[in-house]
Amino acid sequence: MAKVYFYYSAMNAGKSTVLLQSSYNYQERGMRTIVFAPAIDNRAGLGRIKSRIGLEAPAEVLTTTDNLFKRVQNEHATKPIACVLVDEAQFLTPEQVSQATDIADTLDIPVLCYGLRTDFLGNLFPGSGALLGVADDLIELKTICHCGRKATMNLRVGADGKGLHEGAQIEIGGNERYVPMCRQHFKAALAAS
Repeated sequence: MAKVYFYYSAMNAGKSTVLLQSSYNYQERGMRTIVFAPAIDNRAGLGRIKSRIGLEAPAEVLTTTDNLFKRVQNEHATKPIACVLVDEAQFLTPEQVSQATDIADTLDIPVLCYGLRTDFLGNLFPGSGALLGVADDLIELKTICHCGRKATMNLRVGADGKGLHEGAQIEIGGNERYVPMCRQHFKAALAAS
């Protein structure tokens, strides 16, 4: 029986790198994968995934109105798919997370989702919350704070480098906008700003 996996972490833990490696492993064995990237995150270009260490690959663009199950079902009917991989899974809707479980349960295709657990205020993203609730396997990918401890928080910084207390939950950015931190330094950074 196929499973839904949620690989989560703070920023800069290598989620996209692991996703690209997983897809490559399947393809190297002659198995077809389908990789999805959210339309909202086009930092590497629309329909591309690029890791910080330079790995990149094309991806299917996924919008919040897409039916993930139907897209995979249609592709699978054309040519069998061995694995579905979703980058930036925090941007999935709860309905799409449910559709991911249907892919695993009905089509018997594993679904590997990679994303942030929480936003810059420490709140769950809707997609992440849904995945934490229904994924068969939860795997934390680790990165470190500047102090050397495990980073679990994502500090959003302004142009002055100080932590931000407010703003939209979704604001696309990389190292120039977000800093992974342990909870202690996250709190201290917000208290100082």
